[in-house]
Amino acid sequence: MKLLKPIVLIALLLAANLATAASGIPAVPFEKYTLPNGLQVILHVDHSTPIVSVNVWYHVGSKNERPGRTGFAHLFEHMMFQGSKHHDTDYFAPLQEAGGNINGSTNQDRTNYFETVPANYLELALWMEADRMGFLLPAMSQEKLDNQRDVVKNERRQSYENRPYGLVQETILAAIYPAEHPYSWPTIGSMADIDNASREDVAGFFRRYYHPANASLCIAGDFDPAVAKRLVAKYFGPIPAGPKVEKISPMPARLKEAKRIRMADRVGLPRLYLAWPTVPYFAPDEPALDVLADVLTAGKTSRLEKTLVREKQLAQEVMAGQMSQEIAGMFMIVATARPGHTLEELEAAILDEIRRVQQQPPTGEEVTRTVNRLETQLIRSLETVHGHGGRADTLNLYNVLTGDPGYQSKEFERYLKVTPTDVQRAAEKYLGPVYLALEVVPGKETKIEPDLRIALAEQQAKLAAGGTEPASPPETDVADQSPWKALPSPGPTPKLNLPPFHREKLSNGMELLVVEKHALPTVALNLVFPVGRTAEPPSKLGLAGLTAAVWDEGTKTRTAEQIADELAGLGASLSCSTDWNTSAVRLFTLKRHLPAALAVYADVLRNPVFPERELAREKNILLGRLIQARNEPTILAMLAVGPTLYGPDHPYGQPPFGTPKTLASLAQADLADFYRGHFRPEQATLIAVGDVTPAELTAELEKALGGWKSEAADLPQEQLPPLPAPKPTRIVLVDKPGSAQSVITVAQVGPQRTSPDYYALSVMNTLFGGQFMSRLNMNLREAKGYTYGARSTFDWRIRQPGPFLAYSSVQTAVTAPALTEFLKEYRGITGAQPVQPAELDFGKAYLVRAFPADFETSGQIAGHLETLVEFRLPDDYFNAYIPRIDAVTADDVIDAAKKHIDLDRQAIIIVADRENVEPELRKLPAGKNLEAVRFDDNFRLVPAGNLKGNAP
Repeated sequence: MKLLKPIVLIALLLAANLATAASGIPAVPFEKYTLPNGLQVILHVDHSTPIVSVNVWYHVGSKNERPGRTGFAHLFEHMMFQGSKHHDTDYFAPLQEAGGNINGSTNQDRTNYFETVPANYLELALWMEADRMGFLLPAMSQEKLDNQRDVVKNERRQSYENRPYGLVQETILAAIYPAEHPYSWPTIGSMADIDNASREDVAGFFRRYYHPANASLCIAGDFDPAVAKRLVAKYFGPIPAGPKVEKISPMPARLKEAKRIRMADRVGLPRLYLAWPTVPYFAPDEPALDVLADVLTAGKTSRLEKTLVREKQLAQEVMAGQMSQEIAGMFMIVATARPGHTLEELEAAILDEIRRVQQQPPTGEEVTRTVNRLETQLIRSLETVHGHGGRADTLNLYNVLTGDPGYQSKEFERYLKVTPTDVQRAAEKYLGPVYLALEVVPGKETKIEPDLRIALAEQQAKLAAGGTEPASPPETDVADQSPWKALPSPGPTPKLNLPPFHREKLSNGMELLVVEKHALPTVALNLVFPVGRTAEPPSKLGLAGLTAAVWDEGTKTRTAEQIADELAGLGASLSCSTDWNTSAVRLFTLKRHLPAALAVYADVLRNPVFPERELAREKNILLGRLIQARNEPTILAMLAVGPTLYGPDHPYGQPPFGTPKTLASLAQADLADFYRGHFRPEQATLIAVGDVTPAELTAELEKALGGWKSEAADLPQEQLPPLPAPKPTRIVLVDKPGSAQSVITVAQVGPQRTSPDYYALSVMNTLFGGQFMSRLNMNLREAKGYTYGARSTFDWRIRQPGPFLAYSSVQTAVTAPALTEFLKEYRGITGAQPVQPAELDFGKAYLVRAFPADFETSGQIAGHLETLVEFRLPDDYFNAYIPRIDAVTADDVIDAAKKHIDLDRQAIIIVADRENVEPELRKLPAGKNLEAVRFDDNFRLVPAGNLKGNAP
């Protein structure tokens, strides 16, 4: 419903000890208290999984900055992971060794940090959070500050400058809000401000805002409240309260006149952004605006989706949202033009639909569908205590913004009261003729039209003339040092009880795996077929993906709109997808709606007709996405991996989404034949997780699907050609002129998922590039400051081995040095830098201790069972995982790396501005075998020609 605010308006339901709110929505039990130093503490107990989440909100975001000092809140998000007085090294290390999942985020209103750890590591998590709250500054060296400045710059290049439409947000903020408004600059801030900030500037910002009296701590999960209270008092209690932070009053924006900005960007398709200033969080009209956004763009039969995407086919996609924040808000509609159509057409059609809502309220059915969809989303979000939108985070959200962690019940009541007339009134009141229109069109350079350039220049002048920072309190220290002598040891290891699954079989031969999970009244059904992209004939690339896209667009008895409306009325969701190995059709529904939802699900599975009109529309959407892909450097890098490793004629070497030529040739008969020949019930496995028993679900499925029989002869998948012999190490340089960064990918064909070396390789990848503390990331990001992040992964496939990849987006100027560091780390993991006992213990502990958190939600459980089915793993695989990881030795890691990584046969793919990087790359040993390429019209790699001044 909202683009920024989490869709967790009441997402605080707990399976055990439920208390029913007045609205009929179960509410979460919690306890809140405040320490003498002002720290607000929220406790929420859930013993269902042996994990605990520690979540801290500081009520400071970019709106608390001042002109000339922007970006500080986001910079501190980075600095808070660089070590504190009693643990003056990387924050991630002890928590990841404990199996923790750690992160943080910053927006205009708050900065948030969280870690979810095994339940016996609660004390460690609290120790770490308290140490950086009370003792960050003694460890904040100039060297660390300079390093993280470089990391933030890389983040900006990756997330803003090297991403299509990446500069839109800051352009809209500067246009909607006056220069003195706290929302007028982006959270990442001005790079000039960050460059010019002294250590004392940054330290003053920390002392003012990062202290107990401006923080909210939530502990959620499997813990003893009495123990938690004692630990909170021990570690946080002695930290002194900082200065009072005055709350910023709401400052709604007002546009005096309509604004229109036209900017060029390296994009494939034009995109239109329409924005109206509206209301902040919890304003009386916020629910009606949220419902309005849903009526306009949520689902196939929503107003704008139906008109722009499906009927007139003017738009590739369209979305709307009420973007509420603490002191202001805006309503935004975003539409991407389909090839051959203009932004003027889009804008006219959008405004027509808005006028319709203003003149005639939406129907009661439209509003009811919104409420039903919201109910399911809310309940689904209740499954986890972890991360953004988890229960711990949501308790903090409501506590910080309203003072009441339990405000969710009142919040949902507001949405239940929304009427069609309320929605009409909100549209009339806020979506008037005075709005911002931002047009982004394809072009070589990002440009801002003169009127906005003047506004931005005026804003920068005001920034430069801004006053001085208010005096900061003196740096303080905590007198009692006894709790900080050493990291706390873990408690007894909690017992992990993996959920058992039950095997059944329907009368038509369909396998059934059922996991009972009665905590929430939901059911997830995932039907998996052993067919994916590799089953496509070479002349019909994109067939599997297009079949999945059109599968739910009509049956023998239901149109696409009827399917969408029936499911929306139930609050259920249905999706179809495909990958290299498998295809799946997934249903999620509330338990009480299972029979009705299952009737639609079964009809879609058994009776798709792939209507010509829907097929033509989906083909055009896919063709539009291919145009957009040409401007996505990371997508181009992945598209280059296949042909480089496997050759252009191998199925793994061909464009996974098809080409303009092959997509254009696909007809309705192709989809129907592909479906009849490959999607066979006797070859499929249905995975069910939720509030059902095997007996009751088998009975329901037998009624719905038992009569489904294959109607055509089995269409066997053709044998894949042999893998080509790997070539000597070489650089494939994909030219992307004007690219703000270089995307480096080092690739080679990996092993099979069923390799006996799987567990050793899992540990190896964890140490090499599989997590934040890996060798690759610590070198390129933390030591060198070349990148925002570097990772490695195995892309496991079934029929033949998939690739092993290491990748990162780096500053253009350090492309060659960064590649040198990549290859150094490869040499290290294959023996040049032996795995030390402590490093091995860290990697194994990270995998083993993080394992329980992978089975918290129904989606996670279903995903694991899909892996079991996909790779035909034994039923005891999950129970055997931990002992097999524990058994891996350092020699196993090095031996597996040597066996599966060939340093002399690596494919190095770099997507970059060739002119800026090729000369230095050619000086490297690998650069002696450098091929400059580009993608042709059908996404085949072809020579790019000679660069002036270089040899062929």
